[in-house]
Amino acid sequence: MRPRRTIDIECRCVVDAPYKDMLDQPTHNPQGALLQPDGSVVWRVWAPRSENVSLVAWPDDSRTETAMTPEGFGYFTCRQSDVRAGLRYAFRLDDGREYPDPASRWQPDGVHQPSALWFPTEYKWGDGSWRGVPREELAVYELHVGAFTPEGTFAAIIPRLGQLAELGVTAIELMPVAQFPGERNWGYDGVHPFAAQNTYGGPPALQELIDAAHQAGLAVLLDVVYNHFGSEGNYLGLFGPYETDRYRTPWGKAVNFDGPESDPVRRFVIDNALFWVRDFHADGLRLDAVHAIHDFSARHILAELQSEVQAEAARAGRVVHVIAESDLNDVRLVVPPERGGHGLDAAWSDDFHHCVHALLTGERDGYYRDFGRPEQLAKAYNDVYVYDGCYSPFRQRRHGNRVGEADRTRFVVSVGNHDQVGNRALGERLTALLPPEARRLACGLLLVSPCVPLLWMGEEYGETRPFPFFSSFGDPQLVEAVRRGRREEFAALEFRWGTEIPDPQSPETFLAAKLQWDWSSPEPSARRRLHADLLAARRCWPALRDRRHTVARCSRHTPCAVADGTRSVPASALVSVSNQQGGSPCRSWV
Repeated sequence: MRPRRTIDIECRCVVDAPYKDMLDQPTHNPQGALLQPDGSVVWRVWAPRSENVSLVAWPDDSRTETAMTPEGFGYFTCRQSDVRAGLRYAFRLDDGREYPDPASRWQPDGVHQPSALWFPTEYKWGDGSWRGVPREELAVYELHVGAFTPEGTFAAIIPRLGQLAELGVTAIELMPVAQFPGERNWGYDGVHPFAAQNTYGGPPALQELIDAAHQAGLAVLLDVVYNHFGSEGNYLGLFGPYETDRYRTPWGKAVNFDGPESDPVRRFVIDNALFWVRDFHADGLRLDAVHAIHDFSARHILAELQSEVQAEAARAGRVVHVIAESDLNDVRLVVPPERGGHGLDAAWSDDFHHCVHALLTGERDGYYRDFGRPEQLAKAYNDVYVYDGCYSPFRQRRHGNRVGEADRTRFVVSVGNHDQVGNRALGERLTALLPPEARRLACGLLLVSPCVPLLWMGEEYGETRPFPFFSSFGDPQLVEAVRRGRREEFAALEFRWGTEIPDPQSPETFLAAKLQWDWSSPEPSARRRLHADLLAARRCWPALRDRRHTVARCSRHTPCAVADGTRSVPASALVSVSNQQGGSPCRSWV
């Protein structure tokens, strides 16, 4: 064999001017009205579809207009001194019309009106010792700000925080709070991602709520929507290609994450995530419907967003969770990037909900046709995904992949949430569909899961008021499209509810969704105690959160044993859950 010869080769790369310019594209410039250390304000907007952009402001009931300076690559900027918080302003584009800031921090008068200056750094936080809640200790309480209290505001939630902490949950999750059109909405039609909803109290009130939650020992997760922008009040397309026709979502155009001029759009979304974490001290983000986020870039937007959010969390010295909602049953969402995944902290899994719902109600319409067998519930406990590559009769194809050894606390499960309740024709809660004994069984099944449990507001005491879809759009065409879309969605999912769908635009539909906050009678009071006891058990018995937590047996029984006694639940599932440590169970639940 001939001896090896080593050859050293020196390579030098000379970057010429055009290539250097490409590397220097200013795609990391933050947008919005930004307070500077010297007290001045810098406005920056990305508007590649305009040759000229002006800042229009209304100080002291007068009107001023200032030409903005092009920065290149579609960015325009200007600086002003002696401006105060609350100043109304807008951008004038080539069409001669004035539009609110795409990165507005405050829309006090709604989505169509001028933006207002608001400086997040002016708030004096009282949560200096707060470090967040580890993922393993999360017990989430999802709520809608408008329906949670009679007032429907951020401030009105604060007096209830003590009750939630006493219940034993460790985090509240707010349905989307970014500015949406009108006064009533689920929040998924937001068009100003950086502005907290004005009718909820606006950004100052949200800061106060999160501060108060931290002082009560509760983390705050924010539901954010990065798969689409709402329709009414959406002026983004006049500024630049924020949306793309390459893909579609069930709600309209997809966000442009991988097309021409997508770099500033990606920056816009990532800056939004950082904004909530940095300026509002949010403890996590729930990313809505990531299966509708389309991105074929070399580095997926989810992985890039997670990387930057965790860097910000490290700087702040806090735990921050990025949690995906997805119907793909795809473990790659939580698999580290070095193993081909996106590296998110957790993902929702609807299979657990569907198992429990189908078993206890007997429903088999729509996607519930895939569920209803006791052994599927055992699989949901053991493997998280029931459909992990096997054939789905509802989808008529194979669905999902295997979770394998992934930590079970990387998955969030529930027996009710806004989607599963609100996307029924009448918005009935599981508590309204079941007798008391079956409700207790559902509670026990959820709170002994090794995954992160999520409660839907009012579930803890058995709220029976519905949570139907509601809105208050001002565009008549959009109103009719929403009504028609609801009917078509239910038909496509093959649900045969055979009932008239409540009008989403009716104020009565919204008012009917507000919680009653009444557990004075024996059954709601006992139900709340049961939730509190089981949440306490999760904290006291680590076995209930252990990844090796397994279901030993699952079969049908009548009557069946429930956590607080024997109740009769016709055709329900009796589940024996045991944590196998060293080959012997350390605790069993039924």
